[in-house]
Amino acid sequence: MGVFVFLPLVLPLTAWPVARLAEQHLHPRTATRLLTALAVVLALCSTVCLALVMVVGTAQLPGNPLPDGWSDPEVRAAVPYDEVVGKAAIPALCAVVAACVRTVRRHGRVRRQAHLALSGLRGTEVAVLPDAVPYAYALPPGGRWGGTGPGAGADGRGRRGRVVVTTALLDGLRPAERRALFAHERAHLAARHDRYLLAVQLAARANPFLRPLRTAVAYTAERWADEEAARVVGSRRTVARAIGRAALVSRGTPLPTLAGLAAPGPVPRRVAALLGPAPTGHHWPPAFTSVGLAVWGAAAGTAVSAMSSANSAVTMVLILHAATPL
Repeated sequence: MGVFVFLPLVLPLTAWPVARLAEQHLHPRTATRLLTALAVVLALCSTVCLALVMVVGTAQLPGNPLPDGWSDPEVRAAVPYDEVVGKAAIPALCAVVAACVRTVRRHGRVRRQAHLALSGLRGTEVAVLPDAVPYAYALPPGGRWGGTGPGAGADGRGRRGRVVVTTALLDGLRPAERRALFAHERAHLAARHDRYLLAVQLAARANPFLRPLRTAVAYTAERWADEEAARVVGSRRTVARAIGRAALVSRGTPLPTLAGLAAPGPVPRRVAALLGPAPTGHHWPPAFTSVGLAVWGAAAGTAVSAMSSANSAVTMVLILHAATPL
């Protein structure tokens, strides 16, 4: 196993180039799916690496419940620098688990609170709140809706998400811009962008080297919704005006939101992209281009990380099985 057990911890660095280039050269839909898949696989591999190293470190602690054979020299020799790295992996893995649990709990808590706040309204697809604070977001399915609208089930539980917008924001938009706003938020719901954003948030918690991918997916998910809104409305310029005007009206209104509830992204870049030509629908870039090389490099890094973690896991299982007395 040797030093290869540590490769999944650093191989996420191979995805940094594609995190930036995918924003610029890939269709937002393709970039979102690609970057999310890379982040999830790399995060799982690095977590497996920490768990394997932690086994060696835990076996060295006095009073641990593991079999005595797991602290044999043959087992400890499978991990280089086992005395330091093995024990350091224990708090590292505990921190990863705690951070992921905290993120999931916060995600669920904010979603429940948002649905509870809307429970007294009729269960329509769009909820307009009489609020002087301008904001809008797409609330994913779940929770309980009041009323008997098309989105409410027999038990009052929503089967689909809702678009939430305040009167203050609607008053600052023209009719065409309102249509663009609703189309944008419906695109978030239809594609379940909240799942992509939650996945990359958890990946970034598991390995800090994946934070650039989290930032990139937050942007590409917004661009995906922008392009869908432009397709529905039929005017990219109208969507660009809606985004710019909404940003000016809201002026960065702070909102405690969950992943995918409201992630506006860099507004100037989004507006500039909408004022330019529509992105092409190619699912895989040519190999001999900057983005193509970055994609292949990230794919190779992910494959090596997966093979390294799988090989280390199998090797560790075989060693521990041999060291465990019958």
